[in-house]
Amino acid sequence: MDIHALFHASPFTGYVYPNETVVPWSILIVIYPYMTGLVAGAFTVSSLYHVFGIERFKTVSRFALITALCFMVFVPVTLLSHLGHPERAFNAMITPHTTSAMAVFGYVAAFYVCLLALEIWFIFREDIVAGAKAASGWKRHIYRVLTLGSYEVNETTRHYDHKWTMALAIIGIPAAHGLHGYVGFLFGSVKAREWWSSDLMPVIFLFSAVISGVAVMIVLYAIVARIRKMKIDESAIKGLMLTLWAFLMFTVLLELVEFGAMAYRAREGTEVIMEYVSHGPMFWRFAVIQIGLGAFVPVIIMSLMVLRGTSGKALLVGTLVSAVLVLISVLFMRYNVVIGGQEISKSMKGIVHYEPPLWGREGLLVAGLILMAPLGLYYLLTRIFDPWHIKTHADDPVTY
Repeated sequence: MDIHALFHASPFTGYVYPNETVVPWSILIVIYPYMTGLVAGAFTVSSLYHVFGIERFKTVSRFALITALCFMVFVPVTLLSHLGHPERAFNAMITPHTTSAMAVFGYVAAFYVCLLALEIWFIFREDIVAGAKAASGWKRHIYRVLTLGSYEVNETTRHYDHKWTMALAIIGIPAAHGLHGYVGFLFGSVKAREWWSSDLMPVIFLFSAVISGVAVMIVLYAIVARIRKMKIDESAIKGLMLTLWAFLMFTVLLELVEFGAMAYRAREGTEVIMEYVSHGPMFWRFAVIQIGLGAFVPVIIMSLMVLRGTSGKALLVGTLVSAVLVLISVLFMRYNVVIGGQEISKSMKGIVHYEPPLWGREGLLVAGLILMAPLGLYYLLTRIFDPWHIKTHADDPVTY
């Protein structure tokens, strides 16, 4: 079937296909699930140490927690920027509508931000008290406020700090994954879009969130270590690589199963989707970049590193390249789901053409600024909370 033959006008009915002329959910709605995925994945990395006690993640555990908070703060900004009247978003909070999945997000986001802030406070409480006593200038005033009037540090307080950190981390695991699974649920429950309507959509979103969060931790860890001229913990890098490798293989399998199930069902309009993926613009975005370059290539690279027992700089470079490719793959996955699902006409009679604008409230520039804004917040928070000031054992981390 020629994809261009789908565009036609009927002289008898006066209708023009495709019926849709605009894409209501723009590039900002692509960035929204992408950032929530980074939050869920970063929190997973932190929980691998704080909950499951895996020592190799100790070096990056506090770093991962602060990163999760920084991205979570800016997640609602994408939605508020998309709204024509963002001030009306508060109506969903003061007049709750429990039957609306979208309206519930305000409560979910607020709860999760509070949970992250509390966990960070308990983890850094000893550092806060030390800063209130030893720091000077504006930092001392901030530390004094953050102590909440409690300056006591001993074995009893450390026990309670650890106890509350563990409890909050355990609560945060289902909260973080539920936050992103909820986004997948929103798309999977839209029956009018064949590309979205799938029971596997929440699961795919969840696992892709984990791999994107682990990948961003690898990239940010390498960048921060280079800027601060820190020693890079080879054990932590290898642990992150193995986590990314395992979750990536399962995520790719889920995506292929979901696509295969859709093709096998062959419901009305499926032929349009198959044509769109095989010959249309989706071919490069889905088959080449998302699956080929962003999924299969990292799996091959990391599989070879595992089989050969790669270490040293080769391990860092291979892991870093794989992480960058995974971040690109997940970004294109979000774009293909959000934009691709809207490009396929609901009448299944044609394809809507969409090009994201560069300027404007919903342009690429604004989306890029929102995506980079958490890094600025991270810089400010690390002036108060140093995620790298961790008591280590006698043996230093391996340096590259």
